[in-house]
Amino acid sequence: MDLTHLSTGVAKRRGKKRVGRGIGSGTGKTSTRGQKGQYASAGANMPGQLFIGGQTPMHRRFPKRGFSNATWANEYAIINVGDLDGFDADTVVDMAALKARRLVTGTYDGLRVLGNGTLTKKLTVKADHFSKSARAQIEGHGGTCELIPPPKPPLRSKMGQGKRAVKKPDPAKAK
Repeated sequence: MDLTHLSTGVAKRRGKKRVGRGIGSGTGKTSTRGQKGQYASAGANMPGQLFIGGQTPMHRRFPKRGFSNATWANEYAIINVGDLDGFDADTVVDMAALKARRLVTGTYDGLRVLGNGTLTKKLTVKADHFSKSARAQIEGHGGTCELIPPPKPPLRSKMGQGKRAVKKPDPAKAK
């Protein structure tokens, strides 16, 4: 046994490298940044993963075509008529009831009912859309299909851009 076999235990963390503390530390003078260059000064950002030198980046080289409506598109929860058969007769089935039964999980903009499976009970179903076969099955057993109305479109200014409403004088108050 000699001094090379001695240890102070397992270090849980490695200490931070203290740069710029003199020539004797081994990381003095340029503080591990090399001689001048783009990244030698303080505040210089290292290039990101998409940086490929001084040439035009890939995302600007490729042509852009088409349009994606995904930003504004509504996402609907889809449920089949066969899944609704687990509810008791004469029950109102809406998004809240489906979430309580864990048939729908997550957040959606609406509910669509499709006609796969069979329904044997009278139900009142509230949804944003019904397929023809789903509506036929629900109403065939005496149930009702209630459409949830879409949100009203926002009111637009009828005065136009930059125009101000001019009030006409009231002839009754002029006297």
